[in-house]
Amino acid sequence: MKMKNQLNLFFVTLLCTVFSSMAVAQSGNIQGTISDENGLYLPGASVMISSLSKGAISNFDGKFTLVDIPEGTYVLKVSYLGYDDTEKEVVVNNGETTDVAIFVAPKTTELEGVEVTAYGLGGTSKALNTQKNNINITNVVSTDQIGKFPDANIGDAVKRIPGITMQVDQGEARNIIIRGLSPQLNSVTLNGSRVPSAEGDNRNVQMDLIPSDMIQTIEVSKAVTPDMDADALGGSVNLITRTSPQGFRLSTTLGSGINLITDKAILNGSFIIGDRSENGKFGYMASASFNDNDFGSDNIEAEWTDEFEYYTGVDDAEGEPILEEVDVDPYANVFEQRKYLVQRVRRSFSVNMDYKFNANNTIFLKTMYNWRDDRENRFALGQEILDAEDIELGDFTITNGVPTRFPAEIVRQSKGGIDNDRNKNRRLEDQRMQNYSLGGDHLWGSLKVDWMASYAKASEERLNERYAEFESEYIVNSDVTNSRYPRFYAADPTDATEFSNFEYGEITEENQYTEEEDFNMFVNFEIPVDLFGYEDGIIKFGARGRFKTKLRDNDFFEFDLEDTYETLASVPLKDYTDPDFYAGSQYAIGSFASEEWLGGLDLEGGESVPDEFLRANFNVEENVYAGYAMTNQKLSDKLGLLVGLRLENTNVTATGNQIEDEENVIGEITQESNYTNIMPGVHLKYDINDRTILRFAWTNTLARPNYEDIVPSLDIVSGDEEIFVGNPELEATTSMNFDVMGEHYFESVGLLSAGVFYKDIDKFIYTFQQEAADDSFGAGTEGFEVYQPLNGDGASVTGFEMAFQRQLDFLPGFAKNFSLYINYTYLSSSADGIRNEDGDEREDIDLPNTAPNMFNASLAYADKRFSSRLSANFSNSYIDEIGGNDFEDRYYDTQLFVDFNASYQINTNLSLYTSINNITNQPLRYFQGVKDRTMQAEFYGQRITFGLKYDLFNK
Repeated sequence: MKMKNQLNLFFVTLLCTVFSSMAVAQSGNIQGTISDENGLYLPGASVMISSLSKGAISNFDGKFTLVDIPEGTYVLKVSYLGYDDTEKEVVVNNGETTDVAIFVAPKTTELEGVEVTAYGLGGTSKALNTQKNNINITNVVSTDQIGKFPDANIGDAVKRIPGITMQVDQGEARNIIIRGLSPQLNSVTLNGSRVPSAEGDNRNVQMDLIPSDMIQTIEVSKAVTPDMDADALGGSVNLITRTSPQGFRLSTTLGSGINLITDKAILNGSFIIGDRSENGKFGYMASASFNDNDFGSDNIEAEWTDEFEYYTGVDDAEGEPILEEVDVDPYANVFEQRKYLVQRVRRSFSVNMDYKFNANNTIFLKTMYNWRDDRENRFALGQEILDAEDIELGDFTITNGVPTRFPAEIVRQSKGGIDNDRNKNRRLEDQRMQNYSLGGDHLWGSLKVDWMASYAKASEERLNERYAEFESEYIVNSDVTNSRYPRFYAADPTDATEFSNFEYGEITEENQYTEEEDFNMFVNFEIPVDLFGYEDGIIKFGARGRFKTKLRDNDFFEFDLEDTYETLASVPLKDYTDPDFYAGSQYAIGSFASEEWLGGLDLEGGESVPDEFLRANFNVEENVYAGYAMTNQKLSDKLGLLVGLRLENTNVTATGNQIEDEENVIGEITQESNYTNIMPGVHLKYDINDRTILRFAWTNTLARPNYEDIVPSLDIVSGDEEIFVGNPELEATTSMNFDVMGEHYFESVGLLSAGVFYKDIDKFIYTFQQEAADDSFGAGTEGFEVYQPLNGDGASVTGFEMAFQRQLDFLPGFAKNFSLYINYTYLSSSADGIRNEDGDEREDIDLPNTAPNMFNASLAYADKRFSSRLSANFSNSYIDEIGGNDFEDRYYDTQLFVDFNASYQINTNLSLYTSINNITNQPLRYFQGVKDRTMQAEFYGQRITFGLKYDLFNK
């Protein structure tokens, strides 16, 4: 309560300062926009009144504001990398705001008497100017830059940024890792409004849901300021949609292509249309995107063990089988081969509007609706060694310490959905994300006010997801001589094709629904306050409320159709063996129950299977109240300081199920928790000269626990002697961050930067495992294994980043049209307090998801008509999931993606484009313990696209 009163007093004092400033204001203001030769707004432009030593930086809408300007006539000087300096005379009157529009032209440089023109660098200029003039450490990518890479979604575009790696799902970049920190530890916003997550058990935002051509700018803040949400432990990604232009704009794309893994066509199209009224007050921008991609993947998976037992044929006095243990080297005890067939249809719509009442008051509406359908069939051949009591002497062979022959359970599983116009006999995953934001920018005297209220919703619905399994048992040969490509195959080949021996296992149908809703509102106030006599300086303060609800509602049913479909031979079959299977032609997957048969089944009267969904269902409400204050001051002509404080209070109400024996719901448990975090921050920016900058940042950030972890569920699984306990008392993970960065910007539009960073992480969340000391969880639960997420010890991340990009205009002849883009990040991490299955603390273990080396490179060529780019994206292997010991740890393997794209400008408005993605056929690969021990390898093949693009600008 004392802290709350102090916070109230602080804001009352600031408000008094504001209104006193408004009362004495006798000067005028200047407000305007900076645009390029096509009438497109330029963010990050420096606008200066040299005679007053006052300046401003244009925002992402190209808008700038200069307040408290004495009456008179002044010259505005606009500076922008890659563009000629431009000057414009303005007249300022007392008590009025002068409105001005400034257009700048691209620069043509001269090297040793030779005129050099930079082609296609407009997007790079926008990004680098914004990055250069930000006080905090950021990376910015503009829409033009995105278009230069063959990236279909925002996830694939973001992976080009230094310090970022992406986790792949079905061949597309989905989950973002910033500076080695897990996806749930980073924030993603759309126009400053938090993007909700449709993931059920975490906070990950699906970056592959949003098409790249719907976004104008991507800004990654690696050192957040106090006016930004603090839950960005690794960093914050802000996606900025297109704004209305100065004049009419029309752009459309129509394309096609082919996926080589399926030889199926790709269809894609988009359009953008925008304009502004004759009086300049009303503007709009509408855009839409469509992509239909029919692809798939070839997959192998394995689990490894170093234990082997068999039944001696003798039972003990209690009738339990006596087992004999054999010392063996690691071998695969589970092997699975999968064939995926996927149709991904992505649609996106956006309408943005703004209305300018006068020079002092503007309101805007920004909307976006993303809708993706994933239709999937999966055919899986699973093979697992039998339990030790079912293996007898003579059933197995051990060669050089490795089991190479043993009895296994074989499962042929078909996955699909119902037969209707939406599912089409496939499992349909319907994901949607929508965001609607209403806001305004106002100028009251010398007081700047901006506000926004938004509603956002993400959902994932999977209805009528069906599985059919048929099972057999026979002797398999295990070939792990090449442990990167392990393989099980029938010792007697006829066993694999005798489908009458594959008996009915199960037919199931499940429904899943996850939903997250966010209500956001914020207001910011900014006043000019010069504390050090250098004319430029502001105090900014504000408040934000974020109100979130998250629910998951799943069910699962099993159907007894054994009498009707006794064996696999009694159902329609399809052979999915592919001689061009990307993991190797030795993997012959064979025949499965057809998707048409599975989709056509009339499933009624199924038996509910609660242990498949009860623990997964929950309802969480999370309300965050935040306030901040900061000041941005010039300490000298070259040194700028931003210092501030942010306070966030989090209130959580979580409801989960109390479960006994996996399927009996005793009741619901609801618990509440709240915590407050105070986070100061300091940013320093030193301009060595106009193009060389040093930066320092000390920031404090947090990451709230995953929803599933804070649900107060209690699940007692008596059969496995395990207890799963939620923890609504979990506190947020916090981090103290230090950054130092140096940047040099080339006049010819380029960048050389390098820096180091350190993160000291506290209250890292991990899953603790222990034995129940008594029966406090229920009668007979003493000795059960208890699993519960807890706040643990600390962790740290230390890293180095460097980036280089520029046109090679110093080279002779046509070579001057080449440009180079390179960035590299090195990470070192450690995590304390992680214990193994015996309770001993593990040493020398990395923080999960920290890739030690990340590298991006591209070589591009651009002249007046033709442009092309060869791009590479690399990341080292890293620990992804911590097991009970180092043998069981799961690693995400090294990735190297190579892509190529090119375009040809037919005329001013019309161009051709083409691209080839994943030239290296890079698989998604996990390994267990050591690099050669494959847990999963999933191949996607290459994708080729081509098409036409039409652009029309009218300034």
